[in-house]
Amino acid sequence: MKTTEVKELTFAFPVPGLDAISAALEDQAEKHKIDVINWKGYSYKPEVNFFIAYGEKELYLKYIIAEDCFKAEKIETNQMVCEDSCVEFFVSPGNDGIYYNFEFNGIGTVLLGTGTCRENSTCANPEIISKIRRKSSVGVNPVKEKSGRFEWNIVIAIPFEVFFHHRVEKLCGKTFRANFYKCGDMLSMPHYITWNPVETKNPDYHQPSYFGILKFV
Repeated sequence: MKTTEVKELTFAFPVPGLDAISAALEDQAEKHKIDVINWKGYSYKPEVNFFIAYGEKELYLKYIIAEDCFKAEKIETNQMVCEDSCVEFFVSPGNDGIYYNFEFNGIGTVLLGTGTCRENSTCANPEIISKIRRKSSVGVNPVKEKSGRFEWNIVIAIPFEVFFHHRVEKLCGKTFRANFYKCGDMLSMPHYITWNPVETKNPDYHQPSYFGILKFV
C-alpha cells in the first residue's frame, strides 16, 4: 500500500488564484506517477503525473497528462466524464467507510459521487460541485476525439466544505485513504491506470480497500 505525505502550501490569501496554486504545486509539492496497469486487456498506459497539497481552506491537485488520443465531450455536471479523457481522485476522509469520487474530464467537467461502494454511490448536488475550482489547459469547450500525442493539465482546488458528509477544517496531522486514477472508457485507446494497485478481476475504481494513505503534514 502506497503512503505519501501531503504538504501545506502558504499563500498571501486564504483562497489563492489557480495559477498561483499551479505554480506552487510544481515548485513545492512532490510529483507522483499514476502508472499501475492492473487489468489484462488494457495495456495502454498514458504518461500521468500528479501533485497534491493543501492550504488554509482547500485541497489542491494538479494532473499533468500526455496521451495518444484525447476526448472531452461531456459538458454537464455529473455526466459520465469517465467516458472522456478523465482523471479521478477517490478519497475517504473518515473511518466511516464513506468516500468521495471526484472525476474530471479534460475540460474540467465534474462528476462527484459519494457512498461506501459502487452500489450505493450517489451524485452530489451540482450546487456543491460548483464550489470546486478548476482550470484546464484545454479550456472549457468540448473536444471530439483526436488522435496523436496530446498533452494537457488541470489544476483543481477543492474547498473543505465540499466533503459534506464530514467535518473537515484543519488537515495538518490528519490521515485520509485515497487513490488516484486516469481512464478513458470510450476512447479508441481505452485505459484504466492507478496510483495504488487494485487487485480486482475487472476494472473497478470503487474499491476503498485498495486506497493508499495520505498523511497531511
